[in-house]
Amino acid sequence: MSDDNELGDYLRARRGLVDPTEVGLPGGGVRRTPGLRREEVATLAGISADYYLRLEQGRDRNPSGQVLEALARVLLLDGAATAYLHGLVAERGAPRARTRRASVPAGIRQLLGTLNLPAFVEDRAFTVLAANRLATAVSPAIVEGENRLRSMLLDPREYGMHRERDRAVAGMVATFRASIGPWVDDPSVRELVGELSLTSETFRRLWARHDVREVVGSASIIDHPEVGEFAFRREKLTIGDADGQLLVIYHPEPGSPSAQKLALLGSLHASDARPLDAADPAADETGAAETTDGTTKRLSPEN
Repeated sequence: MSDDNELGDYLRARRGLVDPTEVGLPGGGVRRTPGLRREEVATLAGISADYYLRLEQGRDRNPSGQVLEALARVLLLDGAATAYLHGLVAERGAPRARTRRASVPAGIRQLLGTLNLPAFVEDRAFTVLAANRLATAVSPAIVEGENRLRSMLLDPREYGMHRERDRAVAGMVATFRASIGPWVDDPSVRELVGELSLTSETFRRLWARHDVREVVGSASIIDHPEVGEFAFRREKLTIGDADGQLLVIYHPEPGSPSAQKLALLGSLHASDARPLDAADPAADETGAAETTDGTTKRLSPEN
């Protein structure tokens, strides 16, 4: 990711993925690089080639909404990708969110302990902030402090459970980009992206595409090492006034074989249960405890 030229990086990556024939241009011929040329994007969008070049190079950072809509049309962006494009411009000059002590609302923390379904809270960068025992039983990556994107890419236990592994990874990287949006320059996000860029060729390739996918619930099938294959839906619910936190709940179809397997998994891990509001002498009145490295650790396990 280039320093402070997110708009230019995004435009460059997306035009490289458009087949000229998809936008009415003749196919064939010799092209040194795949996708559309800058001049072609400019012509199709109804702007000058020089102006488009300034956008890609970061010399013009404030295109109008009309220009962004025209570029989205030429680059074949869907609704989520178009919203992301607008966000890259709208958030320029506005204060960016910075890493701070994350505090899961007390009511949500209590709810996790009462749900008889796998449930957890994650931040906008897919780092787990709190989880109930069923969530951790479903996946070793769903534990407080773990980042689910890192686990998907680097932990063989997590990656190996997914039936359509490549598709699952690609989808997670795309939703990660949508989730962090204009917070891409947050120090913790930069550190995570830098780490994964160094350690995962798969991440480098997918990140360079600049794919964006809306952060919504979806269906999933995993092959669990203890109970075998089961299917469920994943719902992601925004927690109001909680700095981008999401409550994620996994739920199989009631009465289905998958529901029976989840019940079996719960019985196998019944002894793992512990109160989510366990007392800690180092905790403040919000229930957050400061660790030795200056970060905040919630008093329970937790993209």
